[in-house]
Amino acid sequence: MTGRFAADAGLMTIDQALARLEARLAPAVGTETVPLRQGLFRILAEDVVAGLDVPPHDNSAVDGWAFRHADLAEPGKLPVVGRVAAGHPFAGVLPSGGAVRIFTGAPMPAGADTVAMQEDCKEDGDAVVLPTRLKRGDNARRAGEDVTSGSVVLRAGTRLRPQELGLAAAIGRAELPVYRPLRVAVFSTGDEIREPGAALPPGCIYDSNRFTAGALLRGLGAEVTDLGILPDRLEVIRDALAEAAATHDLILTSGGVSVGDEDHIKPAVLALGSLDFWRLAIKPGRPVAIGEIGGGEGTGTPFVGLPGNPVAVMITFMLIARPMVLRLMGATDTGLKRFAVEAGFACKHKQGRREYLRAKLVHADGRLVAAKFPSDGSGVLTSMVWSDGLVDIPEDRGDIAPGEMVEFVTYAEMMR
Repeated sequence: MTGRFAADAGLMTIDQALARLEARLAPAVGTETVPLRQGLFRILAEDVVAGLDVPPHDNSAVDGWAFRHADLAEPGKLPVVGRVAAGHPFAGVLPSGGAVRIFTGAPMPAGADTVAMQEDCKEDGDAVVLPTRLKRGDNARRAGEDVTSGSVVLRAGTRLRPQELGLAAAIGRAELPVYRPLRVAVFSTGDEIREPGAALPPGCIYDSNRFTAGALLRGLGAEVTDLGILPDRLEVIRDALAEAAATHDLILTSGGVSVGDEDHIKPAVLALGSLDFWRLAIKPGRPVAIGEIGGGEGTGTPFVGLPGNPVAVMITFMLIARPMVLRLMGATDTGLKRFAVEAGFACKHKQGRREYLRAKLVHADGRLVAAKFPSDGSGVLTSMVWSDGLVDIPEDRGDIAPGEMVEFVTYAEMMR
C-alpha cells in the first residue's frame, strides 16, 4: 500500500499513532483574510508582526499625580502645574519641582517618571502632598512593556481565541490571514442504524454517532457534510467514499472498521486508495482506520474510520481524529494538557494497553478527586454526559488504588 500511511498489522500505542499523524499530515486547505470579528477559533496562516510598541507611549497605570522622582523629598509637597487625561497629552515638558494631575491611561508628561496614587495623596490648595516612600517608576507603564515593535506576537498555526484577537487589535490589525475551514464528509454504516425520529424496527437502534462526531467537528471549525446512514453493502460504501473524496478535505465514518463479515470499510478504502489499519492498544476504541481515498503517495483525501460504539466514537475522535483535523486545518499545537488528581476509585488495569476511564471531578476535604463512572461499557453514552473528562492510565501502569495520583484530561480540553 502507498500513500501517507504505511500498513502496520500489530497493535500500535496512541503515542506512536499521534507521532505518525504529526509527521505525515500537512495543511490541506487554502488561506483567506478575514476581519477580526470573523477570526474566532480560526487558525492563523502567517506570523503576525507588531508594527508599533504597545503601549505606544509611557502612560499612567492609576489616577493620581505624575512627577519627577528626583523632586520627591520631605514633606513631599509639590505645586500642581497641569492636568492630563487619556487621549490628551501634556503640552511641553514637566517643569522641575512640579506635579501634574493625571488619569489612568493618560500619556506621561515629558520629564515625569513616577505616579502617586490619588488615594495616597492629599490636595492642599494649588499643591499636592505626595507619599515619600515611592520608588522611581512606580505606577508608570513604559512604552513597549507589553509588545515591542518588530516582534512576532502571534505564530502561524495558532488557533485564535479571544485573547489572540484582542492582541491583534492592540497592534492595529483589522484583518488576519487564516486557513479556510476543513470540509469534512461524515456518514455512519450499519443495516441496524436508523435516523432519529424514524420508526425503530426490532433489532435496530438510532444513530447517535453522526451527531456527536458532527458536533465535535463543527466545534473545531470544520464544515460538515452529513451523508447520512449507509447500508452494510461494499459497493454502496465504496461509491460514497469515492464521491465524497472528490469534494472534501477529509472523510470520517463510524462503524464497519472491525474484521467481521459485515465490516466493509476496510475493503472499500483499499479498493480506492490506501489504509493503515491502526489497531490501537487502547480501551475503549481499539479499531480505528486511518488512510486515504484516491491519489497516491500522499495526494489522496485523508480518511478516518471510527468504531461503532458511541463512547468509543467520542473518545477516539477526541484522541485521534481531533489532532488529525487540527493538523489538516493548519494548527501546530494539537497536544492535550493533563493535570494530576487523586483517584477516588479502585481499578484493575491490564498492562500493555492504555485505558481511558470516564470520571467526574469532586472536592473532598479540599482535595480534587476523580470519581469513576460505574460502567466501563463503550455503548453507555450516559457516561459521557455524567463525566467531566478522562482518567488516562498509561500502558505500563498497574492497578489503581484509591488515593493514588492519576492524570486527568477534561472534555473541554479535548473539544477545542
